[in-house]
Amino acid sequence: MKLIFLDVDGTLTQPGENTPPDSALNAIKRSQAKGNKVFLCTGRNPDMLMPLLKYNFDGMIASAGGYVALKSVDHEVQEASLKYYNEILYNLPMTNQQRDTALEVLHRHGVFCTLEGVSGSWGDENLDEFLKDQPKGNSEIERWRKILSTNLKIRPMSEYDGSLIHKIVVMCNKESQLDEARALLENDFNFVIHETPPGLNCINCELINRKFNKGTGVKLIREKFNVELENSFGFGDSMNDLEMMREVGTSVCMESGAEGLKKLVNKICPAVEDDGIARAFEDLKLV
Repeated sequence: MKLIFLDVDGTLTQPGENTPPDSALNAIKRSQAKGNKVFLCTGRNPDMLMPLLKYNFDGMIASAGGYVALKSVDHEVQEASLKYYNEILYNLPMTNQQRDTALEVLHRHGVFCTLEGVSGSWGDENLDEFLKDQPKGNSEIERWRKILSTNLKIRPMSEYDGSLIHKIVVMCNKESQLDEARALLENDFNFVIHETPPGLNCINCELINRKFNKGTGVKLIREKFNVELENSFGFGDSMNDLEMMREVGTSVCMESGAEGLKKLVNKICPAVEDDGIARAFEDLKLV
């Protein structure tokens, strides 16, 4: 058995999209038919993953590792629903005090915030104004641009109901706007700043609990299925995939991915729109 871990935005799908190429879906089914297991491994929370769950993945590492769940072996997925993913291996939301401190300080410095939990996402209402004049950026920025333009399950911050939160995504113009939040929270949270191309007047950052990351989720699943490192494969496109890459035997970055990540992986494959997943599965004999 081989375990395969797939990032979503910029890897399995175009950023912000919910439909993988037919070539990727076919490759995943063929690989599963050989006895391999395929997992989503993403910064998206479970709620944002919902449209992808109908494709019968074997489990998810969601919220950048804060929530890890496996599909029940007794059910074939028939619809996009979390009810099939009911074996929870890990679930660690931030405390209410951590959440409130982060929001108060970040908002005071003009930082745009989005809260992400299992049941939903809530974002500052004026984030779309901030993004609309930005040139095309990395996959995380494009994901948010798409989400906001299509109203894909993100709700206004004014409707936030106090649900437990695993991760905060922030955007601002200057890294210095994060300085006070870092001073207060960096002992508990990594401030993961995504690589952006020249000309993009935007800092895109995720606050991720130091107790987890995509790699800790991969390790949990490897241990659960008792699969050796050399029989695990990770696919990604941005620097928030780095920890995943360190916990798999073979790491693959998309051609459209971050230059920094490309220097650290075993293999580079074509972009999403060029059938990258399917071609890499063939090359690696996963199908």
